[in-house]
Amino acid sequence: MWASVEEFNDAKNRLSTLKKDPGNEVKLKIYALFKQATQGPCNTPKPGMLDFVNKAKWDAWKSVGSLSQDEARQKYVDLIASLVSVDAPAPPTAPSAGGTASFETLLVTTEDKVTTIRLNRPDKKNAITVQMYNEIVEALGQAANDDSVITVMTGSGDFYCSGNDLNNFTNIPAGGIEKMAKDSGELLKGFVKSFIDFPKPLIAVVNGPAVGISVTLLGLYDVVYATDRATFHTPFSHLGQTPEGCSSYTFPKIMGSAKASEMLMFNKKLTAHEACELGLVTEVFPDGSFQQEVWNRIKSYGKLPKNSLAFSKQLLRAVEKEKLHHVNEQECERLVERWLSDECMNAIMSFFQGKSKL
Repeated sequence: MWASVEEFNDAKNRLSTLKKDPGNEVKLKIYALFKQATQGPCNTPKPGMLDFVNKAKWDAWKSVGSLSQDEARQKYVDLIASLVSVDAPAPPTAPSAGGTASFETLLVTTEDKVTTIRLNRPDKKNAITVQMYNEIVEALGQAANDDSVITVMTGSGDFYCSGNDLNNFTNIPAGGIEKMAKDSGELLKGFVKSFIDFPKPLIAVVNGPAVGISVTLLGLYDVVYATDRATFHTPFSHLGQTPEGCSSYTFPKIMGSAKASEMLMFNKKLTAHEACELGLVTEVFPDGSFQQEVWNRIKSYGKLPKNSLAFSKQLLRAVEKEKLHHVNEQECERLVERWLSDECMNAIMSFFQGKSKL
């Protein structure tokens, strides 16, 4: 027996009770099954290439093929039931000895004079959403003014960070793609600015693969520690984009123009040891002892005089700060142009076409 119309309608109502966002891939599948169950196979015109959201929905519905409406109704009911069953609220997290700041995409703790900002979307490889961009800026602002001596950025799970969540490009505002590009450029500029201006020593603990902006920002950190299984990849040209995070300036300065070009223009992926040899990474540790060795060292840094470290950083970085702000502005202006280009749009559409296959 297939699911009844009453069961289908009940599943539709239960969907609105979900507290946790199931993610865009699952939402596309829900949409496709709903359309198939209520209207049958996709027979609407294909949306234009620039209509990212409706194009992704159309692709998802089209991929269901000739599935009968009864079968689609049953699959829809089963899918909603599986989502509702795992949508239990998470238990409250006890704060650490030094206290925690409350964020949805981050875990922020302060202990032993060390503030740790941990990217906390492990199921999405810590890909950075618009919300995460804003929360990182807020977390850095809090860390700049708390009683900690140093601040650490790291990731939850097996990834440090997989870069931008490309689903950011599906949230097109009322003003259209031009407004989305302009708003994204302003968001990125403010985000990078918060790293340029951060007054305390900033340490990256790269616990796994790093992609995109999580790599380009490393030139703005004071120290970068990495596990030997980490990799560093900036595949901008694959997506029709250009570098950000001041990397167009910091990378040639750190590793020389030829090696920087290999990474930023030709998508070369570095191993942790290669990144260390080029100066992007300070030190590499065996994965088995990485966490213990790195955090023991960081804990000892937390015992150093706070003002001495802050003033030392100011002397080391003050000469370049104006230059970095100028580079950040130029990079963001170029990216806004790129996001509106056919090259970039076609590359992103290709990404979503691959993601929407069910």
